[in-house]
Amino acid sequence: MNGFSCFLFVMVLCVRSSDGKLFGENLVQFKNSLNPGKQIKISCTLNKKEQFQLFMDPGETYDYKFHGKYLLKNKMDCQLTQGVLGDVLFRAYEGASGIFDHGKQNFWDVREDGVYFTHGKETPKLEYKWIPKSFISSLF
Repeated sequence: MNGFSCFLFVMVLCVRSSDGKLFGENLVQFKNSLNPGKQIKISCTLNKKEQFQLFMDPGETYDYKFHGKYLLKNKMDCQLTQGVLGDVLFRAYEGASGIFDHGKQNFWDVREDGVYFTHGKETPKLEYKWIPKSFISSLF
């Protein structure tokens, strides 16, 4: 095999082993599973640039799809805010760098006790608990 063929072979193996789809879009999904009347605010940045800010009612989901940047290790940082429960600051996505950052899926489910995470194949697990508003305001 010549050098380029070896490179392609290794790239395909890496993408297959990470459950990524070759050159597919990445997906970060948010779901509001809070009790009725508890709206959440979501603010996210991708690679330190603001991408979106939105409000979600209970039962709603939001899908954010994007292609990874070829020269960066892509990182999406988010803040969830819910008036009574508080805030959660977390990294919603961190991909491989370069051409290997494609077709990954991160699912975030916002619940009363915190934020749950799964890649979609396993049962969601509690990743982050709510930080009370009083604690956040004492930091600033």
